[in-house]
Amino acid sequence: MNQVPEVVKTFAMIAGELTVLFIAVTFLVTLLMRRIGPDKLAQWLGGSHFKGMTKGAAFGALTPFCSCSTIPVLAGILRAGVPFSTAVAFLIASPIMDPFVFVAVGALFGWGMATSFTAVAAVGTFLIAHGMHRAGFANQVKRVRVQGGKEEEYVPWRGLRAELPGAWRAAIDELKPMVKPMLIGVTVGALIYGAVPTDLMAAVAGDGKWYAIPIAALIAIPLYMRAETALPIGFALMERGMNLGAVFAFVIAAAAISPPEITLLTKLFKPKLLSTFVLSIFGLAMAGGFLVPLVA
Repeated sequence: MNQVPEVVKTFAMIAGELTVLFIAVTFLVTLLMRRIGPDKLAQWLGGSHFKGMTKGAAFGALTPFCSCSTIPVLAGILRAGVPFSTAVAFLIASPIMDPFVFVAVGALFGWGMATSFTAVAAVGTFLIAHGMHRAGFANQVKRVRVQGGKEEEYVPWRGLRAELPGAWRAAIDELKPMVKPMLIGVTVGALIYGAVPTDLMAAVAGDGKWYAIPIAALIAIPLYMRAETALPIGFALMERGMNLGAVFAFVIAAAAISPPEITLLTKLFKPKLLSTFVLSIFGLAMAGGFLVPLVA
């Protein structure tokens, strides 16, 4: 019973911190995307191979989707004729490189760790997208038409003052579906922090246990988590003694791939491309596990 106040305190601290950060980041990103506009965005995503990958990763970083929410956007990008490597860069970057993830990693683990996390994610995104391009995987994309919802009529930018209320409403609307998974992640994290013995976690997955990194990535892949859910759980695991590398392998794998996303991707990717994508994300999670903590 003496652990209850600590669990409640940890829950309140992390939940409040992530909620404020999520609203602030979403508010600013919404304003930016409104200012750019869809036509300019479509034109902007074109270009040479390396410029396209850079733009795809940047677009992914500015669209904080979960691994499943990227699929309709990915289908639209491919249907519009955007280069394959650009689309792959977007697919990987969106769930793990958005501004909220950077700010949340910085708030929970430190800004040096956030910078290292983003650098590893960015380099990994480029290597995977470029490697798939060089291997000729563009011909492994299915020529299918994915049905989407009714498109909303685009309203041009009306000036900052006029856009602020809409950006605020968009931030709140984006938060609403995230409240449940975020609170689940924070609750699990708080319970881990208060209930899991430090010595037990250190013995199973503490420093020096290199095998903790691939195990953490394998465990995370079947889970369906956004980074907002995985980060507080990873933070709690670290506080109880888990290897920091295993924590980041867990976060990357949990956020970047999920069984629902794999199912949706079967409509766009042929089996060879799909299996390569899954293995690539596992490799990225492993790289993150071994490389991100080097700044610690």
